[in-house]
Amino acid sequence: MATATKSSSKPSAAAVRSSTKHSAASEPSLRFYHSKALRQKTDLVLTALEAHPGHKNHGEDISDLVAELIDAGMDYYFLKALKEADVGFVAEQSARLGMSGAVKLVSSVSRKFITRMDHTQLLVVSTHIRALAAE
Repeated sequence: MATATKSSSKPSAAAVRSSTKHSAASEPSLRFYHSKALRQKTDLVLTALEAHPGHKNHGEDISDLVAELIDAGMDYYFLKALKEADVGFVAEQSARLGMSGAVKLVSSVSRKFITRMDHTQLLVVSTHIRALAAE
């Protein structure tokens, strides 16, 4: 059985940014809207990562941001629809509790990976988030 060898060269942030823009623009997509405060926080965290590569807490900051984006996305995609469908208080609260557990699980898993990333890998995540947030 053949095994694939892992290339030791990492793509540059510019190459990742270029490929992300191309693929994101050419594929169908779903977007969600979040608060202006979360958009400002997103810009602040990503700009800090790009401007200050030596800062030690970028992984934690990106993890916190990703957790907030996950929460906002789950709320927008799932809970907002239930509220608009007027499924009732008990059903809505049950769904909210279930989504809360899912958000905690996904956020916990993503945090474990993001906090271990080096600066180059965090820049790839940053580029991806910026591509998703394109206006």
